[in-house]
Amino acid sequence: MVIDLDLKPIKELLQTKEGLPYFHRDISWLTFNHRVLQEAIDPTVPLLERLKFLAIYSSNLDEFFKVRMAYHRYLVRVNKSTKQELEFDPKVAIKEIRRLVNSQQELYSEVYIKIINELKEYNIHLLRRLDLNEEQREFVENYFKDYMLPFVQPVLLHQHRIRPFLNNAALYLTLWLKPAEDPNSPDEYALVKIPSDQLGRFIQLPSSSNRKDLIMIDDIVRHSVSWMFPGYAIMDTFSVKLTRDAELYIDDEFSGDLVQKIRTSLNKRLVGPAARFVYDREMPVEMLESLKEVFGLEKYDTLREGRYHNNFDFFKFPDFGLNHLKNAPMPPMAYPPLENGNIFDQITNRDHLLYYPYQSYESVLRFFEAAAHDSKVTHIKITQYRVAKNSRILQALMEAVKSGKQVSVFIEVKARFDEESNLSWGEKLEKAGVQVHYSFPGVKVHAKLALIRRLESNNQPVLYTYLATGNFHEDTAKIYSDFGLFSRDARLTSEVARLFTYLETLKTPTQSFEHLMVGQFNLRTGIERLIDKEISNAKAGKPAHILIKLNSIQDRPMIEKLYAASKAGVKLDLIVRGICSLVPGVKNYSENIHAISIVDRFLEHARVFIFHNEGDEKIYLSSADWMTRNLSYRVETAFPIYDPQVKADIKDYMQIQLNDNVKARILDKDLKNERNKGADDLAVRSQVETYYMVKRKNEAEEFGM
Repeated sequence: MVIDLDLKPIKELLQTKEGLPYFHRDISWLTFNHRVLQEAIDPTVPLLERLKFLAIYSSNLDEFFKVRMAYHRYLVRVNKSTKQELEFDPKVAIKEIRRLVNSQQELYSEVYIKIINELKEYNIHLLRRLDLNEEQREFVENYFKDYMLPFVQPVLLHQHRIRPFLNNAALYLTLWLKPAEDPNSPDEYALVKIPSDQLGRFIQLPSSSNRKDLIMIDDIVRHSVSWMFPGYAIMDTFSVKLTRDAELYIDDEFSGDLVQKIRTSLNKRLVGPAARFVYDREMPVEMLESLKEVFGLEKYDTLREGRYHNNFDFFKFPDFGLNHLKNAPMPPMAYPPLENGNIFDQITNRDHLLYYPYQSYESVLRFFEAAAHDSKVTHIKITQYRVAKNSRILQALMEAVKSGKQVSVFIEVKARFDEESNLSWGEKLEKAGVQVHYSFPGVKVHAKLALIRRLESNNQPVLYTYLATGNFHEDTAKIYSDFGLFSRDARLTSEVARLFTYLETLKTPTQSFEHLMVGQFNLRTGIERLIDKEISNAKAGKPAHILIKLNSIQDRPMIEKLYAASKAGVKLDLIVRGICSLVPGVKNYSENIHAISIVDRFLEHARVFIFHNEGDEKIYLSSADWMTRNLSYRVETAFPIYDPQVKADIKDYMQIQLNDNVKARILDKDLKNERNKGADDLAVRSQVETYYMVKRKNEAEEFGM
C-alpha cells in the first residue's frame, strides 16, 4: 500500500538551508517504518507473520520516541543563537513527526482490525469483554482475583493532590467516573495499572474444541474495574501509556564547539521526562486535557493511538501450532569447510565468507572454541558491541584463560540499550582473568573484529582474523543478514593487530592503515578517494559505477560527494534499508542514482561498498553506515576483499538484491515506497533467491566443484 505523505507542509525538512536536496533523517526513518507496516498489509505475507510486522512497527516506534523525540525536545530548549546553527528547526521537526505518526497510526489501526478479523477464519478469536459467554466471564473474574488484583494499583486522580508516577512504557487504564448517587456531579477520573509486565498479555479462555479464544489482559482489567471503585458508575475506560526519554547522546550528532553550546544551553535534565503519551483516540477531549494537567504534559507530548498500546507484545501471540500461517522454514545451512576438520588449516588454504542467517553461525562459534582449546594458540582478541545473553563466544574466552592463553576483550559500554548487559559481561570476564578494556570518552567502538595468534611451523606466530558487518551475537545472527570473513591474509591481519593495539593502549599507530579503512583515521577520506576515482573515470569517458548497501545514509558531506558523482556521470545503485537522507532522481543532482530498500523476514544489516575501478573492482565490507556518527565519532572498519571467489560471491548476492521486485521498494523524491519493478517480469524475492544460491554454493564447496 502506497501512502501519500503530502510533502508540501514539510518542505523545510526536505532540503538544507543552502537548498541541497536532503531528507530530514527522521522523516526518512518514518517512511522506513511505513515499509515495515506495508509488510503487515501485504496479503502474500503469512497471517501470523503480518501480526509480527505490526509488533516490529510498534517496537521501532517506541525506540524512535525514546531516542529521537528526546533529541528534538532537547534542541527545542537550546538558546536562539545555538538554534541558528542547527540544520533544521526542531519545532518544525516535532510538528511534522507527529503529523506523520498520527497518519500512520490511523492506517495501523485499520490493518490491526483486518488481521484480527482474518484470524477468525482459522478459529482464532481475540475477544473483548462484551464478547464473553457465561463460562468465560466466570473464568475472567476468577483470573483477575487470583492473579491480577495485587498488581493493578487503583487510584483516583486529582490535579493538585494526587499525581501518580507513570512507569516507562507500562500500560494503564484510565477511567471516566460519576458518583452513582449523583450522576450530575462533575466528572472524575481514575487510573488502574494493566500488569502486562508481570503476566502474559494474551490469556487463553475456555472454549469449544474447534475454537481458540483469547483475551488481552487489558480487557480483563476493563471487565473488573467496577469492583475497585464502589459507589461510582464507570462511564467508559481508555488505555494510555507514557514513554520516557532514553539517554541522549549529543556526541553522536554534533562535534566540537556546537556540542558544548548545546550542553551549556540546556536546562538541567529532569529524571526521565515524557517523550510520548499515547492514548485511545476515542478518549473525550475533556478527559485528555485533565490527564495532561495531572501528569504535567504539553500538547506535543500526546499522540493518538487505537484501543491497545505496546503492540510489540504481538511477538508473543500464540501460534497454536498453525505453521501454515507462518513463513516456510529456512534453516541456516552448515558450512562444511569450517565445520569439519581443522578450522585453521581451512583458513590457511583461502579466505572464507559466510552469509548469515542463510549459513549457520556455528563456524564463528567453532573459531573461538577451537582457539580456546588449541595448544598452539597463544592470544585471542575481540571487540564486543552487543553481547548475547548466553554467549558461547565469551564462555569460550573464559575457557581459553584457564588454558593459559592471553585473552583481551574490548567492550563498548555505550551501546545504546545494552549498557547494563555489556557491563555485566565485563565484570564476569574480568573475574575469569580476561583482560577487559572499556570505551573511551567521546568515541564508540563499533568495529566487529577478532584476532587469534597461533604458533605454527618452527614456532613462528601466524595471525588469523575474523571481520564482520554485524555483532558477535548468536541470537541476532539468526535474523540479521550479515557477512563474516575469515582470513589469514597478512595485509588484513597485520592491520587488525595494529587496531587492537590502539584500542588497548590509546596510542595512535605509528604506521598508517593501507588496506583497512578505519574510523578516526582514514575511513571518511578513504571512501571519498574511491568515489573521486569513479568521478575521474566518468569525466574521462570511462565506465564508472558505484554500488553501496547500507542500513542508513545521512552524512551530508558524503551525500554531496555522491551527488557530485551523479553529476559527473557515475552510475550509482544504493540499497538502503532505513534512513536515506539522500534524495534520488533530482534534476542536476541525482539523476544517475537509483535507490531501493528491502524489508523482508530477515533484517538487512550488511554494509557493502563496490567501486568499478576500471574493471578491477574494489569491494569492501564494513561495520559502518554513512551516518555522521559512524564516519566521524566511532571506530569503524571497512575491510577489502581480496579473494577472487569471495568477491564473485558478494557481487552475485548484490545483483540478486538489485533485481528484487517482491520485497524491494523504490526510494525516490516523493517517499511513496512503491515496489521496485526489477529487471524482468519473473518474481524475484531476494532473500529467498539468496538462500537457494547459498545452498548451491555450499554444495559446490562440499563436492569441490
